[in-house]
Amino acid sequence: MVKQVRQERAIRTRNALIESAAALFARHGYEVVSLSTISARAGVSNGALHFHFPSKAALAEAVGVAAAQRFGRIIAGEVLPAQRGGVPERGGLPERGGLPRHEGAPVYGASSRYEGVPERGALPRRLEAPRRWDVPRRDEAASKQSAASRQNSALQTLIDTSHALLRGLSHDAVLRAGFALGDGAGVVGRGEDLYRRWQEWVAESLARAEREGLLARGLAVRDAVTAVVGATIGFAVLGGQDGQWLSRTTLTRFWTLLLPRLATPTALEGLMASGRLPETPR
Repeated sequence: MVKQVRQERAIRTRNALIESAAALFARHGYEVVSLSTISARAGVSNGALHFHFPSKAALAEAVGVAAAQRFGRIIAGEVLPAQRGGVPERGGLPERGGLPRHEGAPVYGASSRYEGVPERGALPRRLEAPRRWDVPRRDEAASKQSAASRQNSALQTLIDTSHALLRGLSHDAVLRAGFALGDGAGVVGRGEDLYRRWQEWVAESLARAEREGLLARGLAVRDAVTAVVGATIGFAVLGGQDGQWLSRTTLTRFWTLLLPRLATPTALEGLMASGRLPETPR
């Protein structure tokens, strides 16, 4: 019993040090953060820190490993605890960088389109578009089934995952630090370059969308990858200074702009630029 209590305490201490180091690395950078500052923020002694991590590099490596695990859960479609609601962790991004409320972002459909440039903070006007044909009533069930299939498509999964990533970056210091530490600077010995891993995942997703026949004719997959990765990584970097870049509204506007160029008219129907919100386990 005593041994179990000690093990649990050791795990809590180790996790507290990883969280503390991640928050400080993400905010101030790896080079300038000292081990004493990390231990003080975690509320543990320097001796306890050195018991778990012999050096700052070893601690940074642990942060990188934890971030890679959390990133893997995001691209696997799992919901991280911080993404189910609540406020960002202590020392996180500014309040406005947290998960914004849903603002009714567009769901594309064959019977509607968007025109004009909305005022800042406003939603695009919804205008009726001429229908090319009338769908018979007997085809309504098949149409609904087709729309549901599109919402489970590679494109919708890509949209949802991009929203999940930015939500994670707005709430999770470990994930933010993992991206910063793995940016090619060679800080973390076994850490992954999460930017590159995201690029590879986006490329795989868009290649699958092409195989599913969802991409617009004449669109080069590499160009789509460049647009999506460039925008999302740009939002991640800018979000380090202004949390609004990580907001759902910002990413929804990006997808609203890109999707008509990216997807076929049929694939566009039913896609949710705002992403499908993760379900909170009861």
